[in-house]
Amino acid sequence: MLGEAEVELVKIYTKTGDQGETGLFGGRRVGKNDPRVMAYGEVDELNALLGLAEARIEDTGVSLVIRGLQADLFTLGADLATPEAEHTAALRLDEESCRRLEGLIDRYDAGLPALKTFILPGGTKAAATLQVCRAVCRRAERAVVDLNETAKTNPAIQIYLNRLSDLFFVLARWLNHKAGVEEPRWET
Repeated sequence: MLGEAEVELVKIYTKTGDQGETGLFGGRRVGKNDPRVMAYGEVDELNALLGLAEARIEDTGVSLVIRGLQADLFTLGADLATPEAEHTAALRLDEESCRRLEGLIDRYDAGLPALKTFILPGGTKAAATLQVCRAVCRRAERAVVDLNETAKTNPAIQIYLNRLSDLFFVLARWLNHKAGVEEPRWET
């Protein structure tokens, strides 16, 4: 066990970003408006919002799914924050992560009534929050598409975000269904 004198505290502020730059994994400095930073910033926002959604979810099983997704999003963010030349396998999403999402989608969708019309975001607070997560996830996906125009990224990232937004949609429907709350329908 380290003695008190041997513990070095990590400060929250570093002052290294005060001029509008930040460091990527590997040490390279880029502007905070760099497409790579914008992409992982969108993922960070999604992860924070997912924490809010989880706080509103009363179903233990769904809460555990959300915690796993949050861990994946940290990995995804690290993956995005690491230029391709600096990558190690430990900081990468893989195809298995995408297949796991597909399995969750299938599992939760199996117990839902078939969609016969478009539905509006809403219902329970937890379901409505997951619908916001879905929209933010789509924005993060678009940021990754933008990044891919100028830099190479792990192809699993874009696939993962696409599946993740589908999972949020299905989980929102499932939570409403479980609570006996009718989905608001889009009527023209």
